[in-house]
Amino acid sequence: MQLPSSLLENAVAQFAKLPGIGKKTALRLVLHLLKQEVNEVQLFGETIAKMRRDIQFCNRCHNISDGNICSICANSMRNQRVICVVENIRDVIAIESTQQFNGTYHVLGGIISPLDGVGPDQLSIESLVNRISKEEVEELVFALSPNIQGDTTIYYIQKKIAHLGCKVTTIARGIAFGGELEYADEMTLARSIANRLPVQQYVK
Repeated sequence: MQLPSSLLENAVAQFAKLPGIGKKTALRLVLHLLKQEVNEVQLFGETIAKMRRDIQFCNRCHNISDGNICSICANSMRNQRVICVVENIRDVIAIESTQQFNGTYHVLGGIISPLDGVGPDQLSIESLVNRISKEEVEELVFALSPNIQGDTTIYYIQKKIAHLGCKVTTIARGIAFGGELEYADEMTLARSIANRLPVQQYVK
């Protein structure tokens, strides 16, 4: 892509580093910024820089935060005795958008995957175990990816906290509503059959 300005080219190259942004989309974004007032573009840049510089991670659950403790952990209206264990911050945002969970979270920072070089020591598992042992946790809800790596992580953590007497659950798995049965993979179909429910429980 031949551009008339090296400044423009450099800006496009930076935007193109973002996930899901190709050179054409990056050029469109840069040209849009060129149409804006200088002070607006400057505010845009300063906001991004400040976010990266000042953002913190919650000392308790490892979620993103403006301070030492995130707004979810600090919220007295939430059930502090229920912890939802997730792989990353995007999962927290996804679950929060459903408005169906009123507990707290614990972000592992990944899942155990030996083939990818990710072991238990690289995840925030020990801090989770410490939370359960020190706080009056009643239930641990696993909301990890429904694959071998996710199940391995659940099994590992479950063994680590077995002596603590905490109730352990996982989010329901199975065929998605509106999905075609013939396109479901074997593991998903097997879980759906194994975890079948009475018709009255979901047909209303």
